[in-house]
Amino acid sequence: MTDKNSIDAFMRGIPKAELHLHIEGSLEPELMFALAHKHGVKLPYASVEELRNAYQFDDLQSFLDLYYAGAAVLRDEDDFHALTMAYLKRVHADGVVHVEIFFDPQTHTERGIAFATVIDGIRRALADGEREFGITHRLIMCFLRHLDAADAMRTLEQALPYKDAIVAVGLDSSERGHPPSKFEAVFSRARSEGFLAVAHAGEEGPPAYIIEALDLLKVARVDHGVRCEEDPALVQRLVQDRMPLTVCPLSNVKLRVVERMQDHNLKRLLDRGLCVTINSDDPAYFGGYMFANFQAAQRGLDLSREDITQLAANSIEASFLRAAEKKHWQEKIREFVAA
Repeated sequence: MTDKNSIDAFMRGIPKAELHLHIEGSLEPELMFALAHKHGVKLPYASVEELRNAYQFDDLQSFLDLYYAGAAVLRDEDDFHALTMAYLKRVHADGVVHVEIFFDPQTHTERGIAFATVIDGIRRALADGEREFGITHRLIMCFLRHLDAADAMRTLEQALPYKDAIVAVGLDSSERGHPPSKFEAVFSRARSEGFLAVAHAGEEGPPAYIIEALDLLKVARVDHGVRCEEDPALVQRLVQDRMPLTVCPLSNVKLRVVERMQDHNLKRLLDRGLCVTINSDDPAYFGGYMFANFQAAQRGLDLSREDITQLAANSIEASFLRAAEKKHWQEKIREFVAA
């Protein structure tokens, strides 16, 4: 094998967890067209190719506009099952052993789809995926930050009967102008109900948003967080607290957070001792699933086998798996590296 083939096999094979994945963002054009046909939904694109060619984004908002339009084809429980199963099949081939999936109920409930329809389809697929592929899972319900806090609170109320299925709440959608503090009361209520908390912060928003997520929302993980470097004291705090960052390299390039992969700070953050992980975010739109993200980061930042091993180990450490499960997978990573 060439060196590239060798490192690719290593990256694909090493056991890893994905902790930052929007299930609606795994909707591939082929499935979008199939579901549009099933439900008689007219898409503003003539073909799969034309739709895929539309995936050129100037920023987060230009992506979100297309993302929400695409989600309109998801109508019944079987649609959400098909969407989730397609994702699990893909990441199984990438060496993913555990997933922590975001879903956005407000994207669906505001167009008349029942909360139960969304979560029942996703849960059924996660159970099928565990049986078929051995992939364990946790489910994270995100609030859309461009909507108001009252809407988020209503969504939290809808989720209470599903406490056994949802491990945490999160915060996503347009970051600019929507600081974590806007949702402090919602997250306080969620934590009192037993949910863990995560939040998108420091992608397009400033380091201050990361600090708010930590201090006001009491998050256990920061999603993205790449702008933390602009505040040295914050970086030191993240290192000291071993606060995980769920970084999404291809997404950051596609949405112009960085211009080129070579400009990404993932390697610097890793070298500084932060608990950085690699994830795919919205893989159907951003050019790749887990392996593609590892490969792009490895090529662009000259990541070593030691770096890849650390990233995989970090993903298990940062997960919401139980201590015994984390220990099991850390041992499997050591065995894989030794072999």
